[in-house]
Amino acid sequence: MSASPAARRALAALLAAGTLIGAAALPAAADDHRRDHRGPHSRSSLAIGDVQYDSPARRDRSNRALNREWVEIKNTGRHSVNLRGFTLTDQQGNRYRFPDFRLDGRSAVKVHTGQGRDTRHDLYQDRSRQIWNDRDTATLRDNRGNVIDSESWGRRGHQHQHRG
Repeated sequence: MSASPAARRALAALLAAGTLIGAAALPAAADDHRRDHRGPHSRSSLAIGDVQYDSPARRDRSNRALNREWVEIKNTGRHSVNLRGFTLTDQQGNRYRFPDFRLDGRSAVKVHTGQGRDTRHDLYQDRSRQIWNDRDTATLRDNRGNVIDSESWGRRGHQHQHRG
């Protein structure tokens, strides 16, 4: 038993339409796969936000004064990012390595200089003296050492350089 020419044409048109839809969806699916493979933290979703440096109580080495000095890391993307192995450095080479810490999408965390209990919104470097000077640069690097973002302030004013 054979199908009529009209039925064969309708089936061919249906298959052709399915092929076109599949071909159009393939690049989008490949893009999603590439994004997933790279991880939900495309570099452009992380940035240095506000910076509170050179606390007014500079000579005060109390933990309270140390924790008034901080750098904010923002995740502007929708997906959470695990910052494990990422680093935050200053011009003098002081380095903070992030623990296994998941920064939710569209949120921020402040990295304080002093000691404290890490929470979803505050991390602590456990240092005994201030590190951010009135002329300095904060640099955020991923766990492979690639610069994600940097923020400078001081003699030349305030400069922000986002990479990604």
